[in-house]
Amino acid sequence: MERFLLTLLVLAVFLLGVWAMWLGWRRKAREQSVLYPPFPDVPEDLGPELAAMDGVYVATTPHGRWQDRIVARGVGMRGPATLRRHDSGVVVERHGARSFFIPASAITEVGTARRMAGKVMGIDGLLVITWRLGDALLDTGFRGDDMDAYPEWTSMKGAA
Repeated sequence: MERFLLTLLVLAVFLLGVWAMWLGWRRKAREQSVLYPPFPDVPEDLGPELAAMDGVYVATTPHGRWQDRIVARGVGMRGPATLRRHDSGVVVERHGARSFFIPASAITEVGTARRMAGKVMGIDGLLVITWRLGDALLDTGFRGDDMDAYPEWTSMKGAA
């Protein structure tokens, strides 16, 4: 009987922790939805595709704050994605989640980094697009399957 009660107690503490994390995530999303406007939807006419890369969407964070993941409007979840580059901008096509668009005029820099919101690597293995959304400057991180394609992306010029 003691073992059963102890098991129930451990399970209750675990579920309480999961519930508290879920509440914290929702609170953070609510607070951020006031700070950041909605991410741009993917336009109908993008023009020809200049480059594409499969990999993992890591996160979007405020510029320079690599641990502060933006979770508002569903962009906080890491997952498989494809980056598609067009003259008009970059499409972050997230598989199983809402995709979004980064207009070319909003891009200020494209580079590489070692870390971003829960992903830390020994090398500069993340492609990071720095862009402007309203008054906010953001970093969107992507871990490409083929890091040899990064130079093609880092040479991309935005409207700095």
